[in-house]
Amino acid sequence: MFGKLKQFALKKVLQSQMKDAPPEQQQMILEMVEKDPALFEKIAKEMQEELKKNGNNQMSAAMKVLPKYQKEIMSVMSPEMKEQMVKMQMGAQGKFNPNGSIRR
Repeated sequence: MFGKLKQFALKKVLQSQMKDAPPEQQQMILEMVEKDPALFEKIAKEMQEELKKNGNNQMSAAMKVLPKYQKEIMSVMSPEMKEQMVKMQMGAQGKFNPNGSIRR
C-alpha cells in the first residue's frame, strides 16, 4: 500500500516542480522515474547534499551530479524517449543566436 502512496506523492511533487516544463518533457521524466525510482531517489539525495554545499544553486548541483548517472539514465530511457530527446535538443539549437541571445 505504501509503495503506491509513495509513488503517487512523488508524481505530484515532480509535477509541481516541473510545471513550467513542456508536457512531453514532463511525461518523459515521469516515465523514467516510474521505471527506476531507486535511481532517481539516489540522484535526488546526492543533489540535496550538493545543494547544501553550494548554497542552493540547483543548476550547479545538477551539472555536478547528473553526469555521474548518465549511463543509468540512458538505460532507463526507451528508444522513443531517446529519439524525442534528440529532437528536443535539435529544436533548442535553432532558438539561440551565436552570441547566446534568444531568437524570437
